[in-house]
Order: sequence, then structure tokens, then C-alpha cells
Amino acid sequence: MEIIVLGTGCAKCKSVYEKVAKVLAETNREATLRKEEDILEIVKYQIMSLPAIVVNGEVKIKGYVPTEEEIKQLIKS
Repeated sequence: MEIIVLGTGCAKCKSVYEKVAKVLAETNREATLRKEEDILEIVKYQIMSLPAIVVNGEVKIKGYVPTEEEIKQLIKS
């Protein structure tokens, strides 16, 4: 599983990245987690609001900071 947190480096984007990392550690789920801050790369996902979470190439969450429970649901499937 590949998870990408899209964001420009703002506090919300950093918070999302930290939450995803925490949930992965707590659930012992193996995944490649990375943060994408390059605006040219972010534009390729055709989203207008950040932060966003991309799971296996598909945008799952955009425009808000999800709860840890929402993140757990994302990585279960």
C-alpha cells in the first residue's frame, strides 16, 4: 500500500502526515508513506483543496484534517 499526503507544508498538512504515521504504527500496517509538497506534482491529482490523502493512486480525502478513526478506515480496505 502506498499513501501520499499532499500539502504545501502548512500546519494542517503536517498534522495529517503525523496522524497517518501514528495510525500506521499503532495498527502495525505496512505501507509506504510519503509527503508530497511540490505544487506541480500536487496539481496532477486535480484537487483544489489541501491537505489530501492519496491511497494507491486514488484521492481518498481532501480539504480537511481527518480523524484517526477515518484514517484507520482508509487503510483497512
